[in-house]
Amino acid sequence: MILILIVVVFGILGYAVSSKLKNKFKEYSQIALRANLSGKEIAELMLADHNIHNVAVNCVDGQLTDHYNPMDRSVNLSPDVYYGRNAAATAVAAHECGHAVQHATSYSWLQLRSTLVPIQNVSGKILNIVLIGALFGGIALFGLPYEAVGAIVVGSYGVLTLFSLVTLPVEFDASRRALAWVKTRNIVTPQEYGMSKDALKWAAMTYVVAAMASLATLAYYAFIFFGNRD
Repeated sequence: MILILIVVVFGILGYAVSSKLKNKFKEYSQIALRANLSGKEIAELMLADHNIHNVAVNCVDGQLTDHYNPMDRSVNLSPDVYYGRNAAATAVAAHECGHAVQHATSYSWLQLRSTLVPIQNVSGKILNIVLIGALFGGIALFGLPYEAVGAIVVGSYGVLTLFSLVTLPVEFDASRRALAWVKTRNIVTPQEYGMSKDALKWAAMTYVVAAMASLATLAYYAFIFFGNRD
């Protein structure tokens, strides 16, 4: 019941934050940017200002699907951001370029997150196998003792939680870089700056909620498997 409560509470909280982000993006997308630059142009200008010339700016399908891909060094913007000429599009485009700047300057938290990606993927697969196996075969999965199953579950979920926590400084720093650049470059007016900052704040909150949910779930599993031990 506690696990269900955690899922429900953070599910509702995550939905509320996501809805707020979408509403903010929609609201700020209605106000034309004084500089009349598209998200694509914003991204290309910020990359050039940081002497980054090996990162492509692409348009990808979807809504709020914007991301930076360190594997092929590309800033990928959703159509609303790529073509948008407003404070919301400016904020998102600059934020994703913030990740490109982190990559180019070997930002330590981004490097750590990149290192954790393959470990996280393996941990996620192991966790799924163990939980599904335990569900159908009981806790003595594949003949493993209770303590061993607990160690696998807690260890695997610990890696997922660590990844969520490491993501926070990466995202906050990318927003900081983005806001500093649009302000220094006079891309936005004071009013537009406030909109951009607000939009990025709600985007960051989605990662905060995810990290909180991961921490709560990790604590639950740790208590279930080891909380009652003498």
